[in-house]
Amino acid sequence: MILRKVRNHPRTTREELVNDLKVVGTTFTKKTIGNTLHHNRLKSCSARKVPLLKKAHVQARLKFANEHLNDSESDWEKVLWSDDTKIELFGINSTRSVWRKKNAAYDPQNTVPTVKHGGGNILLWGCFSAKGTGQLHRINGKMDGAMYRKILSDNLLPSARKLKMGHGWVFQHDNDPKHTAKATKEWLKKKHIKKPPGHKPTLSTSGRGQ
Repeated sequence: MILRKVRNHPRTTREELVNDLKVVGTTFTKKTIGNTLHHNRLKSCSARKVPLLKKAHVQARLKFANEHLNDSESDWEKVLWSDDTKIELFGINSTRSVWRKKNAAYDPQNTVPTVKHGGGNILLWGCFSAKGTGQLHRINGKMDGAMYRKILSDNLLPSARKLKMGHGWVFQHDNDPKHTAKATKEWLKKKHIKKPPGHKPTLSTSGRGQ
C-alpha cells in the first residue's frame, strides 16, 4: 500500500501515509515508512520546476527532436541559441518534495509546472552556443517587437563575433509573437542571419519557456 500510494501520488508525506494506514487498521511510524521507501530506492527530493506545457507544445517538441535526430555534432555547433527568462527576487517560491527514484526528476508527476508571470523579478535575455555564452541583457519594461530587435542588434551580433561563430551560423529562438513578427523576420533576413530548417516548436533554453 505504501509503495502504491507513493508511486501514484509522489507528493504524499510520511505523516499522510501513517494516517492512511491507521484507517485500514495498520500502525507504522514515520521512520519505518521512510526506511521502507529508502529500501525501494525512493528518496524525498525537491520537485523540479518545469514549464507549463500544453499537449500541442509537447507534440511540437517531439516533432522537432525527431526532425533533428540525425544532426551531427558539427551541425549543433553552428547554432546560437537565445531565450529570455524571469529571475525571481522575492515572493512565493516554495519548494515541494516528492518521493522518486534516481534519474526520475523530470517525470511529469515529479515536477511543478510554472508560468512566466508574477511579481518581484527581473527579466533577462541571453544567448549561448557550443562555443560558450554570449552577452546577457537586462530587459527594462515590457518587451515589444521593436525592443526585441534592438536587443538582437546590440547583443546577438556582438555575441556571434565574440564566440567566433564564423560563416553559416544559425539562430534559434522560440515562437513568441515578437520573434515571429514580420518585422523581426525582415530584420533577420537583412542581417543575413539564418534560421534552422524544419518545424520549430517553442523551445526554451532555460527550461522555463513554453
